[in-house]
Amino acid sequence: MLVGRDRERAAITALLDAARAGAGGSLVVRGVAGSGKSTLLADAVTAASGMRVMRTSGVESESPLAFAALQRLLWPLRPRIDSLPAPQRAALRAALGEAAGEGDRFLAFLGTLSLLADAAEDAPVLAVVDDAQWLDDASAAALLFAARRLQAERVALLFAARDGEAYGFDVPDLPTVVLGGITGAAADTLLAARAHGAVDPAVRDRLVAATAGNPLALGELAGVLTGDQLAGRAPLPTALPLTGGVERGFLDRYRRLAEPTQRFVLIAAADDTGLLTVVRDAAEELDAGEEALDEAERSGLLTVDGNAVSLYHPLVRSAVYRAATSAQRRAAHRALADVLGADPDRRAWHLAAAADRLDDAVVAALDGVAERASGRGGHEAAAAAWARAAELTADSAARARRLAAAAHAAWFAAQPERANSLAEAARPLATDPLLRADVDRLRARVEWNVGSPLVGHRILLHAATEVADVDIDRARAMTMLAAAVGTHAGEGAEDMTAQAARLGDPATADDDRGRCYARLLSGFVHARAGRWPQAAAQFRPAFTECDAGEDEYLRSNLGVAAFLLGDAESVLTQHTRLLSWARESGALVTIVYALTLRAFGEIATGDWRAALAGAAEALDLATGSGQPALTRFPHAWLALLAALRDQPAQLAEHLAAVDSTPGAGVTAPIVGDLIRWARGLTADTPAAAVHHLQQLGQGTATVARLAALDRLETAVRADRPDLARTWADELEDFGSAVDAGWALAAAAYGRALLAEGADVEAEFERAVKHADATTHRFDRARIHLGFGEHLRRARRRVDARAHLRDALEVFEELGATRWATRATTELRASGETARRRDVTTTTELTAQERQVAALVRQGLSNRDVAARLFVSPRTVDFHLRNVFSKLGVASRAELTALPLD
Repeated sequence: MLVGRDRERAAITALLDAARAGAGGSLVVRGVAGSGKSTLLADAVTAASGMRVMRTSGVESESPLAFAALQRLLWPLRPRIDSLPAPQRAALRAALGEAAGEGDRFLAFLGTLSLLADAAEDAPVLAVVDDAQWLDDASAAALLFAARRLQAERVALLFAARDGEAYGFDVPDLPTVVLGGITGAAADTLLAARAHGAVDPAVRDRLVAATAGNPLALGELAGVLTGDQLAGRAPLPTALPLTGGVERGFLDRYRRLAEPTQRFVLIAAADDTGLLTVVRDAAEELDAGEEALDEAERSGLLTVDGNAVSLYHPLVRSAVYRAATSAQRRAAHRALADVLGADPDRRAWHLAAAADRLDDAVVAALDGVAERASGRGGHEAAAAAWARAAELTADSAARARRLAAAAHAAWFAAQPERANSLAEAARPLATDPLLRADVDRLRARVEWNVGSPLVGHRILLHAATEVADVDIDRARAMTMLAAAVGTHAGEGAEDMTAQAARLGDPATADDDRGRCYARLLSGFVHARAGRWPQAAAQFRPAFTECDAGEDEYLRSNLGVAAFLLGDAESVLTQHTRLLSWARESGALVTIVYALTLRAFGEIATGDWRAALAGAAEALDLATGSGQPALTRFPHAWLALLAALRDQPAQLAEHLAAVDSTPGAGVTAPIVGDLIRWARGLTADTPAAAVHHLQQLGQGTATVARLAALDRLETAVRADRPDLARTWADELEDFGSAVDAGWALAAAAYGRALLAEGADVEAEFERAVKHADATTHRFDRARIHLGFGEHLRRARRRVDARAHLRDALEVFEELGATRWATRATTELRASGETARRRDVTTTTELTAQERQVAALVRQGLSNRDVAARLFVSPRTVDFHLRNVFSKLGVASRAELTALPLD
């Protein structure tokens, strides 16, 4: 019975109405056990007129089975899977266990979204997920991914999750309603309906106080108290029957049953199929037959509907299972395993639950579970299976292999702490040097991503030394990684000159891949030591000669090398290649990585729109995939862009997001530098700005060099010529070493700001000459602005105007308001009225609209665009209609023909 839930029902009604109107969304209903979550979901189903209703639920004992709950939800939509794009189709079929092969989890997640959106084309869809706290990890990840990506789909996702459980269902980013206790008239109505008579207000208030207004507890009390007690004509018991909680009441009822019936109910509590045939067959293994089933049904603890068996409430399951002895639970699981021969995954987990000693047969069964889960993209389940198999393994070397496999699966499941713990457990058992090297590389990877780059650097170096005599290629690859991580590790990274001499000579490598690793290793060691001519001499050939193929370490570190050189064109080239590969293969995390690293090239070359669109997409993907740590980098870029464009509200929003999200690993110093740059740009005084900008370069000097003009101008305004001179000299040395015209331009600009007399113009001329030969549009415009300001102050107004006009055009296009204002003021002072440029309406497109437009202009279909952006085709269609409207075009051909940047 549903009473006292008007606010929650209104929230669900709004969700359903929005979905019917084509604005999909989600809602999480939270509450303690017995608060009425399932009743509220049932009410939502009743209210979902004209909608297709789909259901699933979490089952506590089923949580190790990858995609089990998702399979139940999507089962009615199986015929539609064939209509999905091939990569999504293959991944989703693998995830649901309908096809063999390697399944990419994020492609399976996207396939889930696409399948729901496709079904919603026929009728709006309501997907109801009860007991979400017990969802298996893979299903939870897939459903939350879909929930976060719903935009223009006619889909509503409604979750119910119990508070106070160890598993939890923590999704603070989704809309949520919390069910509290009921009181007053609502409690009256519920009690009267159960008691079939009036309830005295004083009695009602005592019962509400005793149960905290929990609807299930109130209903149970109304069923065991007499009518006279409820009406106030007879005293209530000193200790109410449910003083120990609702679960205690169910347990008391359970213990009054005959022993065979208790065994039957325990079997039902341990089962996760919900099939009467399974439960009954297993119960017969323990001598609990039809009489036991009849008594269990009569007790109200268990109900049967056709071949479906269910317990009255999830609390019955937990109460019965926890009250059983360990021997009783093992017997129940063994009985279930005996009758589940056709379901190897469930059978294996029941065997594991029944095992109390080392058992090779159970280990082999769990190995099969892990391999199948891994192939389906269910890495959480694979990690759990291999970890349990390791516990039951006698041989230490075999246990090490299983722990290592579990650690790698946990890493792929975005569980770095668990991955590290499993790897630490595997290492002392690993006698195979190659296995030990792989374990160490994983340990280092965890460190450089979410821990200490310095620790990761040292782990890699030690491991590479150990494995060198066994596998020189592996040692070279790991040493290259150590050198790359060392460039971000700050003080304390080890001197790697000896390793570079041994492994960093391309001539000593046996193949192209080895030569690429050697070049990068040597280049990183030189870069770390500040030997930039030698670093550039190794990196630049690598950019043109190395074909990364499927090697993720080689592919990503070519981009890191370009980043360290400050080579914007190579940054764009390497990360565009990486991004293309990632989009085609559906590698979501790599897409986020490539978008955020490519932004260095986009900011440097003045393509702020692309940087904005990329950061917004990266933020969207990181948020949608439930990985908050990945949001810091895109938030930092968006904060910087907001600072550059004088957008204080957006700046405050993104700064707060970065501050509230813990950060570690190699990106933390870079994110910190971007934030310090943004704060320096918007500081109230030059002294405050210098305070922030002086701290840049705590990881690498790349961001400090990218912010060179801001640092130089701020130091001069703050009357710190010493700083400006030092920074200009450093830029000169770096630019000369790596032949970077943009750095030489910045150095000359800094000297011009410090010079006097005839030297000022000479330095400005030198700065302009270098700047005009680069692709750094924004820096070039600022140098022209500075020169124009100098010429105008020298009363050479006509000469000043050309520089100021060129600068103003760039500033207006980029939305660089403060610099556009300076240029406009100077033009007016020179005697010329600045005319505002007619900016194309592409500036009105949102970041996602720009991404859609760019991909459509490449000739991709809506389905292909949706796959690249991890959204549904309907969302692409929605954004494309907005693009057509804003740009005044009526077709894809007209959009392609537009001269957009």
